[in-house]
Amino acid sequence: MKRIDALRIIAAQTGDLPVVVTCAASSRELAAVADGPNHLYLLDAMGLAGSVATGVALGIADTDVPKVVAIEGDGSLLMNPNVLATGGFLRPSKLVLVLLDNGVYGATANLPTYGSRIDLGELATAAGWTVRRAADPEELAARLTEVLSLDGPVFLHVRIAVGNATGVPKLLENPVIIGRRFQDWLASRATEVASR
Repeated sequence: MKRIDALRIIAAQTGDLPVVVTCAASSRELAAVADGPNHLYLLDAMGLAGSVATGVALGIADTDVPKVVAIEGDGSLLMNPNVLATGGFLRPSKLVLVLLDNGVYGATANLPTYGSRIDLGELATAAGWTVRRAADPEELAARLTEVLSLDGPVFLHVRIAVGNATGVPKLLENPVIIGRRFQDWLASRATEVASR
């Protein structure tokens, strides 16, 4: 399963949830698959998708918005592994972190990450996260449905193939505009859910 295939499955189940996605190819590919105001693309903030999503999860704790989903790569998570300890300590119940782990830095000629030898799911388990795993499209669809119903923090460790999708355009939107669009959508979503 390639990253873009995993992102199609994730997008199909998160159309009405806030989604914070890591930089580079992950953001570009998700935007190409299903761009939406519920997506916060962290274009130049490697390693911070989980941290930003943790903040969002704490911010929506008292609303009826059910979950926030962070999409990280293994290289990006290893830039900021402290997010696992922070999530395990704060225990935001609405936080789901999906790790798309291909064992390489896709933006730097596929140099190997530590993820090729260190099990990042085990690291999350040690920090107190509930961990599920998937390695093919059917497992990913089923495990994602499951983790969206669990109390967080939940870590979905997804093994994917090496390689970026070809022909995906660069994401040249101003990060300030992307952030504003996401904030407006999230405020509207929280109000909409509260008024039901």
